[in-house]
Amino acid sequence: MTTSASDLLPPDKGFVRRRPAHFIAFGGGIGLSPVAPGTAGTLAAFPLFWLLDYFLDPVEFLLLIDALFLIGIWACGVTGRALGHHDHGGMVWDEMTAFLLVLLFTPKTLIWQAFAFLLFRLFDILKPPPIRYYDRTLRGGFGVMFDDLLAGFLTLLCLAAWKAFVIPSGIL
Repeated sequence: MTTSASDLLPPDKGFVRRRPAHFIAFGGGIGLSPVAPGTAGTLAAFPLFWLLDYFLDPVEFLLLIDALFLIGIWACGVTGRALGHHDHGGMVWDEMTAFLLVLLFTPKTLIWQAFAFLLFRLFDILKPPPIRYYDRTLRGGFGVMFDDLLAGFLTLLCLAAWKAFVIPSGIL
């Protein structure tokens, strides 16, 4: 008798601890959240950003995000294969990494970061074009990471437009 992906138990702490790739893909266990794991992963990026931003200059931070993206391709690919689902909802490394990039380019005030969070979650959940196209087309770890990178790009594009055309200079 063979086991299909639908016969497997949902991932638990044991699964997350079994391999480094699983631990990374699940954001150290944050992805096990029973409610909105992607949102939990995105929220986890805030304290991580505040800590890293204190110690790293922008170029170092950007290089770290590059490394986190590459690690995510590997970790999410390995974990997706193990789960039999290439983009399992519990894999939150993609949200964490992409949102770190968003925060790096967002003004460092609570209001800007809150709007960045809301926009990023909106784009990640609704997956407007072109995000939806790449989410459906690309598979494996790269696909998992890339659609969130696009959500981050659209978030930054909206924030830049808002700052350039809507917000009078000096208000926020």
